[in-house]
Amino acid sequence: MAYMNQEMKKKIAANLKPVLAKYGVKGSLAVRNHSTVVLNIKSGSIDFFADYGDIEDAKKFGIQVNPYWFQDHFEGKSKKFLAEAFAALKSADWYDKSDIQTDYFNTAYYYDINIGKWNKPYVLEK
Repeated sequence: MAYMNQEMKKKIAANLKPVLAKYGVKGSLAVRNHSTVVLNIKSGSIDFFADYGDIEDAKKFGIQVNPYWFQDHFEGKSKKFLAEAFAALKSADWYDKSDIQTDYFNTAYYYDINIGKWNKPYVLEK
């Protein structure tokens, strides 16, 4: 059963901090429903929207990054950053022993990345 707590979040934060600093991105971690760790990216030097396809709705309402398909949707520096960020989010003894054919789901915890929010857009700093 997926479970996330503050202790696991601290471990992830320690591994995520160098990645954020390396790419000049500011973000915060949150725990949602005791099962998911969420990285909310607030601002930075990476132009996620240009690498995503420069979609206007994404600029207004943010992007909820799909952890399984981000390689197909992002390019360049954004893709490299997201790969490293997802690796850091999996650093608190993450495992996935799920078998969807038998409807059996067993994972340590879930993880999400949001670029901006619906009420607070991502700020590109140059």
